[in-house]
Amino acid sequence: MTTILPNIQKNLHIGIVANEPSGDQLGADLITAIQELVPHAKFEGVGGLLMQKAGCKSLVPIEHLSVMGLIEVVWHLPRLIHIRRNLIKHFLKHPPDVFIGIDAPDFNLGLERHLRIAGIPTVHYVCPTIWAWRTQRATTLSRSTDLTLSILPFEKVLLESQSIPTSYVGHPLAEAIPIEPNQQQARLQLGLPATQPILALLPGSRISEIQLLAKIFLKTASWCYQKHPQLHFVIPLVTPKIRELVEIAQQSIAPEIPITFVDGHSHTVLTASNLALTASGTATLEALLCKCPHVVAYRLNSLTYWLVKNFNLIKVSHIALSNILAQESLAPEYLQDSCQPEQLTQAILNFLDNPKLMESIRQRYKKIHLELKCDSKHRAAKAVLNLINNHEIKDKTR
Repeated sequence: MTTILPNIQKNLHIGIVANEPSGDQLGADLITAIQELVPHAKFEGVGGLLMQKAGCKSLVPIEHLSVMGLIEVVWHLPRLIHIRRNLIKHFLKHPPDVFIGIDAPDFNLGLERHLRIAGIPTVHYVCPTIWAWRTQRATTLSRSTDLTLSILPFEKVLLESQSIPTSYVGHPLAEAIPIEPNQQQARLQLGLPATQPILALLPGSRISEIQLLAKIFLKTASWCYQKHPQLHFVIPLVTPKIRELVEIAQQSIAPEIPITFVDGHSHTVLTASNLALTASGTATLEALLCKCPHVVAYRLNSLTYWLVKNFNLIKVSHIALSNILAQESLAPEYLQDSCQPEQLTQAILNFLDNPKLMESIRQRYKKIHLELKCDSKHRAAKAVLNLINNHEIKDKTR
């Protein structure tokens, strides 16, 4: 990566938009890293509590943008379009030195496109999963951004093959999670049993996911408990509302299981656990980095699933990021109709009865972790600041 030029202005103004908790974490880390290099930089856009704590002024509550699924997005489309139009107007009226869209390509790429046309340099942080589905978004990405920050090693080659400027920065979670997990310390921190086997349940971070998966996960936990009564269960929950929904479901479906509810701290929960049952998404990567073998289960809205299946929108053989990175099915995947307590219970019991298999998977995850760890937030910060400098130099030479 090229060296940062010395002419970054002290009153640097950066626009930044994240749409969900994982993006909020990415944004907060990037803000902190940029501030280390440019202490007086100012940030505004959309961010959650972490980004706001880091110094970002949020113009819209992040919860208003956190929508998942094709059909779900359609239901909320008028509101999302209204928010995006207002953000475009704001940033055109108060042009930032750079605009950074964090993930959420369906929302952010359109925003980036409008700002780029107006002469504002744009960055898209996290390459859209064009390697998995909706490959046509590569064209949209090329038109919308001056730079894409990729977090997975195979993305850089793919983007460069399509002449899309990119910088591979590594995965931020690989920096946040230790290479060698300390299970006993994690259990002590969470007040969990020191010697009992622990199964983590991660049914998702969105209300729509909880509605589709929580009952299935809890029923599975109940059946596993019948087979292994020494099991203890733990669930990390991202918001009070989601905690309320899961607690109500647990009381009606599996009141007998010993379970600990934790507000957040998913990394610590996974580190403390012997095994996890998790929804697809970032949680599978978190489980990999925490060296926690896991079973993956997921359901979509039925119409969304029909569209995905019948229009052949998925281009990869695995949906779990942990399996995509491993290039093999280390984590069994159960999707849609196969996402049933019977199948999930059997998969979990297969792991619990095969400790050698779990240890071999932990060692494989450790190797992948080392490949992803490369000081991502600082690399991302330098790439953003270099883009600003290069843009300023071009303006001065015109």
